[in-house]
Amino acid sequence: MFSLFPKQEDFFVLFKKQGGLVRQGCDLLLDMMEHYEDIEAKSARLKDVEHQGDLVTHELFEKLNRTFITPIEREDIHGLASTLDDVLDEVESIGARFVLYCVTKPTPEAVQMARLVAQCGAQLEQAVTHLRDFKNIMTFSIEINRLENEADAISRNVTAKLFSENHDAIDVVRWKELYGRLEAATDRSEDVANIIESIVLKNR
Repeated sequence: MFSLFPKQEDFFVLFKKQGGLVRQGCDLLLDMMEHYEDIEAKSARLKDVEHQGDLVTHELFEKLNRTFITPIEREDIHGLASTLDDVLDEVESIGARFVLYCVTKPTPEAVQMARLVAQCGAQLEQAVTHLRDFKNIMTFSIEINRLENEADAISRNVTAKLFSENHDAIDVVRWKELYGRLEAATDRSEDVANIIESIVLKNR
């Protein structure tokens, strides 16, 4: 029978899929940093995962456009999908720039920050997986905030060293951007955490 109200699409399944791709991308970046060989192939793999993430994001937007009644507010669905996509975009751009800038070896600080990005990815996947029932969801958000603060501290310290120590000018430009992008990946993760916190508060 025809209904004026389309059936509610299962957005949570798509968010779980999107979260899994974000975590996968973050793990691939960490693997690239910790095992720095075949980096062009690893960057290409990251690009493939980022493309898969784009497809899921577009599917979420399409479902949102054709769904009258949504399980959470429409702007929250759009914002969450967009910011998860931003995390994956940022991670892919980091891998691409290590290739583009002909980096011969990542610094210990870059590897350390990549580990924080991977931890953020794991927390994001858990958070969106529990978005349907809100089970322990705030603990994931709090941990992401902590990881972002840690990455920010590392970024500030290592960037200060670039300018206080005797470095080649090209290295300063190269690493300033790379550290900034690594820190930005955790910033984007915190953006996701903030949206999730808002969703929880609205639906309590």
